[in-house]
Amino acid sequence: MILDTLNRQALDLRISVTDKCNYRCSYCMPLGKYEWVDRREILTYEEITRLARIFIGLGVEKIRLTGGEPLLRRDLDRLVAGLSRLDGLKDLSLTTNGSLLAESAPLLAAAGLKRVNVSLDTLDPAKFERITQRRDLDRILEGLSLARAHGLNPVKINTVVERGVNDDEIVPLVEFARRNSYSIRFIEYMDVGNVNQWHLEKMVSKEEILAVIRRSFPIEEAGRRDGGAPSVDYRLSEGGPEIGIIASVTEPFCQGCTRARLTADGRLVTCLFSGQGHDIKRHLREGASDNVVRDRISAIWATRRDRYSEERLQAIRSAGGHAAEVRRKIEMISLGG
Repeated sequence: MILDTLNRQALDLRISVTDKCNYRCSYCMPLGKYEWVDRREILTYEEITRLARIFIGLGVEKIRLTGGEPLLRRDLDRLVAGLSRLDGLKDLSLTTNGSLLAESAPLLAAAGLKRVNVSLDTLDPAKFERITQRRDLDRILEGLSLARAHGLNPVKINTVVERGVNDDEIVPLVEFARRNSYSIRFIEYMDVGNVNQWHLEKMVSKEEILAVIRRSFPIEEAGRRDGGAPSVDYRLSEGGPEIGIIASVTEPFCQGCTRARLTADGRLVTCLFSGQGHDIKRHLREGASDNVVRDRISAIWATRRDRYSEERLQAIRSAGGHAAEVRRKIEMISLGG
């Protein structure tokens, strides 16, 4: 077990397997061109599995594969199979935009993937194209259905709610999830990275989201799963899927954050809003033993003091307000969700 300066244990590891994505979502990758990480710098599956084993030895219980878009990484089921066999791992999941999920779901489920989160911000094809710069909404919906058919459970929808963009689709998305037995999480629009030109006015708060849902559905609060989950969960009184809301902006949960992140090029990042990472890959490729790598990870986590979301809320409430552009942060495509 390793604890940081605020007594938070590392229990969850998010592993980005690629920085590339086939979408250009307005809140994540709005630019036309990006400088991708050189392929030689990307962690191999063997390196990822070795690091995962070390993290599990330090107390990590859950691993989520992210990107970029992780399903762009060739033979991802091979990595899933290796990770699923690691002793001590309690949960293995994937976050994806869903564009390649229909063809990938059978292999991933057979390899040992437990569950999947699919980013879906709208059910309107025209709006989907405006948000993602792509036209394949039908592929996402097919992927959701096939993921469930192949035993991935739960199949969870992640929706970033942005004012003036998709805040009119909260109820239709809940109804879609209810009708198809998918879980759904609404996420307050956050200032992750530097290029999405975030402003507080674009953010739809948890309380606003709840008010919209309650006008159409009776719901009751179920709380945070395991006490440290990012979302506060709700249940429809009439039965149906779980509804969660991640309120990083208005109700920060830094005190309970147990998530470490590993970038595709092997940097350990201790907060979603970090400006830098710590090079772990270098130790692997220089021939360091597991003990040396373990000690390096432990030393990094032991000095962790991140509480950016709490600091942001304090700034928002102050006279000076919060200027997101002042702090440089790692872009989402490099960091993973």
